[in-house]
Amino acid sequence: MERIVVVGASLAGLRAAESLRTEGFGGEVIVIGAEVHRPYDRPPLSKKLLAGEWEPDRIHLRQPESFDELDVEWRLGVVASGLDARQNVLRLSDGTEVDFDGGIVATGASCRRLPDQNRHAHVHELRTLDDALRLRAELADGDHHVVVIGAGFIGLEVAATARQLGNQVTVLESAPAPLIRGLGAEMGASIGAMHAERGVDVRCGVSVDRLDEAGVRLVGGELVESDVVVVGIGVVPNTDWLAGSGLEIRDGVVCDQTLNARLADGGVRPGVYAAGDVLRWPNPLFAEEMRVEHWTNAAEQGAAAAKNLLAVSRGDEPEAYAPVPFFWSDQFDIRVQFLGRASADDEVVVAAGAVEDGKFLALYRQGDRLHGALGVNAPRWVMKMRSSIVDGASWDEALETASSFG
Repeated sequence: MERIVVVGASLAGLRAAESLRTEGFGGEVIVIGAEVHRPYDRPPLSKKLLAGEWEPDRIHLRQPESFDELDVEWRLGVVASGLDARQNVLRLSDGTEVDFDGGIVATGASCRRLPDQNRHAHVHELRTLDDALRLRAELADGDHHVVVIGAGFIGLEVAATARQLGNQVTVLESAPAPLIRGLGAEMGASIGAMHAERGVDVRCGVSVDRLDEAGVRLVGGELVESDVVVVGIGVVPNTDWLAGSGLEIRDGVVCDQTLNARLADGGVRPGVYAAGDVLRWPNPLFAEEMRVEHWTNAAEQGAAAAKNLLAVSRGDEPEAYAPVPFFWSDQFDIRVQFLGRASADDEVVVAAGAVEDGKFLALYRQGDRLHGALGVNAPRWVMKMRSSIVDGASWDEALETASSFG
């Protein structure tokens, strides 16, 4: 291969480009990015940067000079508009085309939006650096009524930061408890209670009818007045530009275990891989197809996609990507960490510490196996459970390991 194109200039795309160089690829590497910014770290957007404690130069993923040392052509502020996966041609929004020998799709995801959301200047979303700076300007002087729609991780992080800046904060969630998708109802409710203790009004089981200038109108007619609204109702993978590409698209770019993109008519497309939030693949460690929207996964998948792309080009065997998913979230003085997976039918047991003490380890059981581990203000405890998940520990073995903590 002489030219590899990486579509997406966030964390997954950067790690892919870095790995291409560290693995010895000496050809041309082109990185396409929709934003004008070079790759930056997203987790601080809802915390340190939003709070005004950090400025944008603190969240760059590389120092300016080290970006140049990577010897990559950066095409920023331009959007991929189409892909011919059979002819290896990428089309860009500026009207140009790029031929390539190998490609890595790392276009990430975009925020879900409510109807007419863009009509209201006081309604915000938080996905990009520019989003965060706009929202920061609204929250900085405090004393506003901020309504956050959605009690997922981004929504609760924004709620915590806004409250710490001196704002009145209401969180609206249609589900029975916060964080149900990530943690399940019982543990999500425990995190919601911690927010309530710190002055956030968390209202679950309510549905938004519409947005208006005075606030948020709920189904049933109630108006929740607000000065600032933040919509945090999840994301969708950026795959619209791949319509007609020949790749299989199903809530993401569908890949095999090695992150090689699959074709819509069966088989895989040699030379085209994917990484990050945009990717759906079967994780052999869990015997489950998944799409993971977390920092660690984006970083590791970017590197894995690049290594496997080069391995196949050299006639070597690619490796299956089989990680233990891991994410964390900082909300007030609460550090939430999760390893593995959580399903609605998992049994959940607090195996160390206590919820009422604000420090605990909860284990998630599926069948007779450990499925996941949640730590709240317990980083050492939760990380010690990783080997149990990798080794396929039985439920009794996992409980025995946890019993030694405390």
